Amino acid sequence: MIKELQCKYKNITYEIVMLYLSLCIQCQTKQKAPRKGIVVKPIISSELNSRCQIDLVDMQTCKDGEYKFILNYQDHLTKFIQLRPLKSKTAEEVAHNLLHIFLTFGAPNILHSDNGREFVNKIITELCLMWDGVKIVHGKPRHSQTQGSIERANQDIQNLLRAWMYENNTNKWADGLYFVQFTKNTAYHEGIKQSPYEAMFGTKAKMGLFSSSLPRDKLHELESEEHLENIIKNMNSENIDRESLQESSDADQHDNNNTDSENIDRESLQESSDDEQHEKKMSNKSISRRKEKIILNREVAITNLQVQAVKMLRTSKQKFQPANVGETVRIRVPDVDRSKMDPQNILAVVY
Repeated sequence: MIKELQCKYKNITYEIVMLYLSLCIQCQTKQKAPRKGIVVKPIISSELNSRCQIDLVDMQTCKDGEYKFILNYQDHLTKFIQLRPLKSKTAEEVAHNLLHIFLTFGAPNILHSDNGREFVNKIITELCLMWDGVKIVHGKPRHSQTQGSIERANQDIQNLLRAWMYENNTNKWADGLYFVQFTKNTAYHEGIKQSPYEAMFGTKAKMGLFSSSLPRDKLHELESEEHLENIIKNMNSENIDRESLQESSDADQHDNNNTDSENIDRESLQESSDDEQHEKKMSNKSISRRKEKIILNREVAITNLQVQAVKMLRTSKQKFQPANVGETVRIRVPDVDRSKMDPQNILAVVY
């Protein structure tokens, strides 16, 4: 507009042009509104499977054989995701893939999707037909406070999948979904201050022997369990040699104090039984520690999500100032509620 005005007029400033555009109804209805809406009350899940989100990523422009969509399923508390390739986005196929997830991790109380309430209702109906006894309710439609998390996850998934395809020199993205899923779940999440895998299982993900303390140069030589046991024994023998002087002196003192062979046999039996009881206690302690670690990690996730919710509210209040009575405001129309040729916004007056 400034270029056109300069052909005929002088001294038309930028501020005047912007004032005109702010008063133009057509300009306001077609102007792009910020995607991030006003945050009123962020939803914080208090336990696993209290709320889960699903979203479909459209891959029709680069389909992999019969697969055209990606199902992204995320637990709202732990941010743990699961990915499945889909041939279509029908409610029947989505429900069939969700059933496999539910029968492994349990079904959520609330199932949330930004694809529309009718779509979620069809999915829940299909799930109830496949699994009698499950009861799920749908989440609030177009609830940006909950859907933003999975939308950001979709972007990360596409970036990771693009990198995996490039590194492996293939266009079979369906084969790389599970690798991307593992990478995403083991990566640090800023919201919960830990990885989704840690929030779900209470420990860091293991990658076979590479997660152990064994030397990397010896790992490539391993071929069988016996070979692994020999390496561990050699490492233990080296540690024993280092402590041999102390152990030998202790053993000599023990022999001097216990000259009677019958007493030694009785003590050996008692020591063996004590070792068995000790192993049982250590096993029980290990299980209890894992449970405590899972509970602690999820409490940390809840606390960090609450902190994140406070930041979201503060940012929203700073970005979207309260409107006064009589002012004209621009309201964005969701894409699912308008056709391609309809205006992107509607104008309203606060009263």
